Amino acid sequence: MSHPVNESSMIPPTLIENRKADHINIVLQQDVASKGITTGFEQFFMEHDALPDVDLDEVDLSVQLWGKTLQAPLLISSMTGGTDSAHKINLNLAEAAQALGIAMGVGSQRAAIEQPNLGKTYKIRQVAPDILLFANLGAVQLNYGYGIDEARKAVDMIEADALILHLNPLQEAVQAEGDRNWKGLYDKIATVATQLEVPIIAKEVGNGISGKVARRLADCGVSAIDVAGAGGTSWSEVEAHRQHDPRRRQIAHCFASWGIPTAMSLMQVKKAVPELPVFASGGIRNGIDAAKAIALGATLVGSAAPLLDAATHQSQAVYDKFSILLETLKITAFCAGVSHLTEFKQVTLHHKNNLY
Repeated sequence: MSHPVNESSMIPPTLIENRKADHINIVLQQDVASKGITTGFEQFFMEHDALPDVDLDEVDLSVQLWGKTLQAPLLISSMTGGTDSAHKINLNLAEAAQALGIAMGVGSQRAAIEQPNLGKTYKIRQVAPDILLFANLGAVQLNYGYGIDEARKAVDMIEADALILHLNPLQEAVQAEGDRNWKGLYDKIATVATQLEVPIIAKEVGNGISGKVARRLADCGVSAIDVAGAGGTSWSEVEAHRQHDPRRRQIAHCFASWGIPTAMSLMQVKKAVPELPVFASGGIRNGIDAAKAIALGATLVGSAAPLLDAATHQSQAVYDKFSILLETLKITAFCAGVSHLTEFKQVTLHHKNNLY
């Protein structure tokens, strides 16, 4: 049963909108990439097949998940919502996802739960009726009055196929208005997972998930894990640019290299929860890295920040940018002798320390 929202923990609606707008502008205008840490995919090399027994035009990357067929194992990862500029961005992302036949997640819907008129900034089914679509709430909000009612509202608001519960302890810790109480969340996640009618995806936001945490989340009833590892956008860097207090800004910058590299997180989680779909996101910038992620066990591969600038313009720009990743993935499959997505499991990946 849901508890009433704790009024003392609520952020005034205008501050929520301003924060959403800040996040968009900072990611577009500032260098918020992780510093001193990489995704780890550069450590791996996929064995080249000099004579592939494959017709490139017949390479099939389609995958089925939760009743939907995707044309490729790709995900436009959660980015935004909750402010007027976000509505256009989400529509452009959704139109591209529909045209490409891939999945999409929206940004945290807390803003619309607390200020219902902002719900329109997340609604994209009118342009993307067929995509696999993920709603999104912060897991920590379960400690601040949220429960099954809010989870259902988020799903119903956008007619979603699944719900992301995002995990962002570092971001909350360095954010001026961050939520700092993370005690007891496993049990609360289990309660929501037991009652919610759609699958729950546990997703980090850029610092990775360990195998140990993934196992506990699976035992809570979570249906998939998105590792969202380190090596891409650093949300502590984003929050550093929002800080007006020089001391807090310096603290946030200290964590630019914090986290589990995406490739390492993916391998840990896949080993810990082999029964669950595992999504790889965090610093995925091209189709070759996407192919490596799939070979390491990823069901879907997500990308976010590289699409944001294109999404502020038009859906065609998003389509063009993501189609490059898709075509690169297809050529990588061809050059590895892969004709169907499932065959990536047989591809040999070499670690650079074991080349000879």
